[in-house]
Amino acid sequence: MADILLVEDNQELAELIQTFLSKEGWTCYPVINGEDALSWLFNHLPKVILLDIMLPGMDGFAFCQTVRQHSQIPIIMMSARSTKTDQLLGFELGADDYIEKPVDPDILCAKLRALFQRISSQQTKHNLLVSKDITIDQEAHKVYLKNQLLDLNVKEYELLVLLVKNAGKTMHKDYLFNQIWGVDSQSENQTLTVHIKMLRTQIEDDPRHPKRIQTVWGVGYRYEEI
Repeated sequence: MADILLVEDNQELAELIQTFLSKEGWTCYPVINGEDALSWLFNHLPKVILLDIMLPGMDGFAFCQTVRQHSQIPIIMMSARSTKTDQLLGFELGADDYIEKPVDPDILCAKLRALFQRISSQQTKHNLLVSKDITIDQEAHKVYLKNQLLDLNVKEYELLVLLVKNAGKTMHKDYLFNQIWGVDSQSENQTLTVHIKMLRTQIEDDPRHPKRIQTVWGVGYRYEEI
C-alpha cells in the first residue's frame, strides 16, 4: 500500500519527487492523469495525495473536488499557477496545502513530515487503530475498510481489534478464545473458527484464500498487514 499518491504528468519531475520520497522511507504510486488516479483510489487508501493542477483531461481542481465528495485524504496541490485566485480556488475545493513549482524537494518533504505527524497525532487523539486500509474507531466501535463502514457484530469487532494490535504475531486458538469469550465461557472453541470465517468475508478480497487473517495450522491465526 502506497503512502502517497502522486498525480503528475511531467515524468522528469515525478521521478525526482519519487527519489526524494523514497529517501524519506515513503512509498509512492505515480499516475499521469486524474482519471487513472480516481480509478486507483477506488481500491486504495493512501495517506496523502500530491496533485498537479495542469493535467491532461481532468485537471487538478476537478480531481480535488471529486475526491472531496467521498474522502478527506489530505491533498497537497503543486502548480506553476501561483496567483492568489488559483490558490484560493484550490483551498476552497478542499486542498490542505499549496506548493509552487518548481517544487523544492526539501520543502515538499518538510511539509509531508509535518502532515504525517499531524495525521498520527489526530489518530492517537481520536483513538484510531489503523492497519493499511482498515481503520478502527475504538471510541465509536466502528470499523472502516477503504472508507466503507463494515457491519461487524461485537465479537467480530473485538476479535479484529485483538488481531490488528498483534499484527505479525501467531496467536494460539485458546488464547484468542479466552480473550474474547472468557475462560469460563460456555461457548465451544468452534465459535472462534466461525467468527474468523465471518470476519474474513468482511475484510478479505478472497475469503477462501485469506491474506490478512492467516491460519497457522495446529496453532492458531496470524494477522498480516497487506
